[in-house]
Amino acid sequence: MASTRTNLTDVVRSVQLLRVNGYCMTKTMDSLEGCIKSRWNVYGYDWEIHLYTAGLPGHHSMYFSCIWVKLFFLGEARTRNVKATLGCRLVDPRGKLKPSEEKRRVGTFKNPHDTSSTFSLIETSALEGSGYLRDDSFTVQCTITVLKEIPDPAAISVRDMDVPPSNLHEHLGELLRSGTGADVTFLVAGESFAAHKAILAARSPVLMAGFFGEMKERSSGRAEVKDMEAAAFKATLHFVYTDTVPELADETETVMVMAQHLLAAADRFGLDRLKLICEGRLSGGISVDTAATTLALAEQHSCSLLKAKCLEFIVRTPATLSAVMATDGYQHLEASCPSVLRELLKSARGRKRSY
Repeated sequence: MASTRTNLTDVVRSVQLLRVNGYCMTKTMDSLEGCIKSRWNVYGYDWEIHLYTAGLPGHHSMYFSCIWVKLFFLGEARTRNVKATLGCRLVDPRGKLKPSEEKRRVGTFKNPHDTSSTFSLIETSALEGSGYLRDDSFTVQCTITVLKEIPDPAAISVRDMDVPPSNLHEHLGELLRSGTGADVTFLVAGESFAAHKAILAARSPVLMAGFFGEMKERSSGRAEVKDMEAAAFKATLHFVYTDTVPELADETETVMVMAQHLLAAADRFGLDRLKLICEGRLSGGISVDTAATTLALAEQHSCSLLKAKCLEFIVRTPATLSAVMATDGYQHLEASCPSVLRELLKSARGRKRSY
């Protein structure tokens, strides 16, 4: 006897990683306003996650000893109540630690600013003693799951179908993380990285030639990458699989150094979009300390817009020019790119007439 299955319910799920930098500073915020907020849109509704690191407003001091989470509903139910679940767990972006146990809360929402109950993610002492807190930062994986009703199939049309956004990058990122089906291993600065030749070749013309052209790596399951840091290669692989660069999201000096390494890697592997992303990131972080080094990098990797930005910064005032010339980066520029010095001096002379 044949059986049929009819789905009476369905869900829409969205997963994001929330990174909290400056953890020690967040603990000193006023608990009345000291929450970290992240706004999402799931199933056509706006939601906001509140993360409390400095205690709960109006609560006893004992509530200062945990990281608390709450889900806020910012819309208005289209028909009846909206049922949703918020799940949170700590993760290690390096992949060395397993995610913590997920904590969940289910809520029923109808009007704007309806909320779930507040729940504790982890005690602060446990967080501070764990490997999840590194460099005064930690990352929380949050999942919002919304229950939706399935309408009568006879009444639904193609236009009514709610097509979720593409999550191809998530699946490919997981494939890279797990290494399932990997057929090549890269050796970079003493570390090994498993990957998939077909995906790499589809994204990089350089690797396409290396794996499927006439080069020797074509039949080899191992490839050594010289003159590159392991962290930069790992970030480059992540971009190849997901088209994203989370390593460039912060506003720190370390990020600017990573952008320099990634720009060189992007040029090396023919990843034009990554190269433009790095150019933009470096253009927004030019300073006296970085201008000469970034100018040399722009010259070496044919980044005309970044080069122009550096020249403009260096010659904007005589004081800036003198300060840049006193840096170690300028000595490197003189040694590695003597030709660009002529352009720099020409720009300086042209600007001098307008001082």
